Amino acid sequence: MDLNAILTKAVNAGASDLHICAGVPPVIRLHGDLINLDEPILTPHDCVELAKQCLNSRLYETFLEEGEVDSSYSIPGVARFRINVFKQRGTCAIAFRTIPQEIPKIEDLGLPGLVYDLSLKQRGLILITGPTGHGKSTTLAAMINYINSKRRCHIVTIEDPIEFLHRHNKSVINQREIGADTKNYANSLRAVLREDPDVILIGEMRDQETIATALTAAETGHLVLSTLHTIGAAKTIDRIIDVFPPYQQAQIRTQLSTVLQGIISQQLIRRADNKGRVLATETMVWTPAIANLIRESRTHQINTCIQTGSQFGMYTMDTCLAELYKQELIDYESACQYSVDMDNLRKLISM
Repeated sequence: MDLNAILTKAVNAGASDLHICAGVPPVIRLHGDLINLDEPILTPHDCVELAKQCLNSRLYETFLEEGEVDSSYSIPGVARFRINVFKQRGTCAIAFRTIPQEIPKIEDLGLPGLVYDLSLKQRGLILITGPTGHGKSTTLAAMINYINSKRRCHIVTIEDPIEFLHRHNKSVINQREIGADTKNYANSLRAVLREDPDVILIGEMRDQETIATALTAAETGHLVLSTLHTIGAAKTIDRIIDVFPPYQQAQIRTQLSTVLQGIISQQLIRRADNKGRVLATETMVWTPAIANLIRESRTHQINTCIQTGSQFGMYTMDTCLAELYKQELIDYESACQYSVDMDNLRKLISM
């Protein structure tokens, strides 16, 4: 069975993901739905052979020892893929995420205009948040691409694995992959501060050490971009603070209130006409009022601050959902499904 042929078929169908699992044909995710490809049902042997086609010997040994491994795979002229090979019920399974060859522009993604301003900040922390598979990595890539077109600076990315490939433009870009170029996020972050970076991209803030180092980097004059699997600015801030033990949380609140430049939360929602998905976002940017709420542990009031901060370009997820519904881009059920506060959403829709 030819892996490249299956992946090419998935890309041509417009799939965001491909799943390889024994007992079913290859399955693609198209606009959020799972659809079987017109291929034979896979056997455990087929899955192992397909895994060997996308992993080198070192990574395959890691998979056998640890039960899972992350990597990337490329078909020239077709696409790159982020892959996770894992064991399930004693057999091999693979998840592929399609990465377009062309890095999208900020305007092509439907992102708010303040993303341009955030991208050109000289220092601080910018977070892109949302569920898995809702375009966070793509948004980060578009922001890095924009910085690369506007600033003379040194950009270092730390990714697991590398997704979009950036070329040097106005900036010098070094991309480091966990497992291939560096052992782990913690090691690479400790080293990155000695690499004269201006901009640091961290694929994901996974643990306390990574978050602490990211805050220190932002505090010492670097622009740091990263992601978290949260929805909404208030929940994102709480998640960061709750990672730390109680005796450290006051210090982290103070740090975060100083370095946080903005949070963009995003969700991809099926269009009402079933022709793809549309982006819904929430935006929060640093203001003295936001900083005070973070420092004084009053994050529950941040949503109110966002609602009244439209002059700064801020708006809530529910405001965006209500607007998408009024424009007939999404249906009512979808708006409710992705809402943060149902009562507030209903009020916004009825206005």
